[in-house]
Amino acid sequence: MKELIIFIRPEKLEAVKEVLDKVHCGGMTLSTAMGCGTQKGSSEGTVNEIKGLKTTINLLPKIKVEVVVEDKIVEEVIMNIREVCATDHVGDGKIFIRDIEDAIRIRTGERGVKAL
Repeated sequence: MKELIIFIRPEKLEAVKEVLDKVHCGGMTLSTAMGCGTQKGSSEGTVNEIKGLKTTINLLPKIKVEVVVEDKIVEEVIMNIREVCATDHVGDGKIFIRDIEDAIRIRTGERGVKAL
């Protein structure tokens, strides 16, 4: 099993949900996030004081999607997410992949892929 941690533009959330629904991933966790990378954030940063230091906050809104999928569908999910999220502009997002050793469904005690 693999955990996909997917950072996307907020307007792409529905498209990503459709991709994950098609592969019957079993569930996902969504979080709102703020960040900047190559995109460098907004040029209209707000000056804030953090622990006595003045700093410009230049973060952009993103959505963080976390999902665990079977190894055999990882590449399909990645390709489909890239297809619906890519705009050919900086800031389209990132996908991080981690190995998952095991999963347990608390209600039934099912383990592994059955727990997804």
